[in-house]
Amino acid sequence: MTILALDPGTTETAFVLWDGRRILEADHLPNAEIRQILIGREYDAVACEMIASYGMAVGKEVFETCVWIGRFVEVARVEPRLVYRRDAKLHLCHSPRAKDANVRQALIDRLGPQGTKKNPGATYGMRAHLWAALAVAVYAGDVKE
Repeated sequence: MTILALDPGTTETAFVLWDGRRILEADHLPNAEIRQILIGREYDAVACEMIASYGMAVGKEVFETCVWIGRFVEVARVEPRLVYRRDAKLHLCHSPRAKDANVRQALIDRLGPQGTKKNPGATYGMRAHLWAALAVAVYAGDVKE
């Protein structure tokens, strides 16, 4: 089963194409290009990180990201699974208080080291929001609704 996992942003979104064992593709792309991937690419499932409110004030970027999530859901060929960051942290790190560095380390522990350019590992090239998209993919693959 191929999962297209998204970590949406206001203008760019990180995506990972995951087959349940390895990363097939990963990149940061403008949101308009992500919509085209959702329309035209082959995948079995879509998992998208969802915004959650924990009582703190948020800025316009959060609302703009919510609009993009809706636009992604609208064009996906299958019903997307919305994944809350807290759930992915709890699944991977066994703590909802885990930080991004903890999530990254949990993914490296599971999939293997990044490696080097000459000897790339399973997570070689992962950076920034790609880790969040990978966490969403692994969570969606592991936890069936």
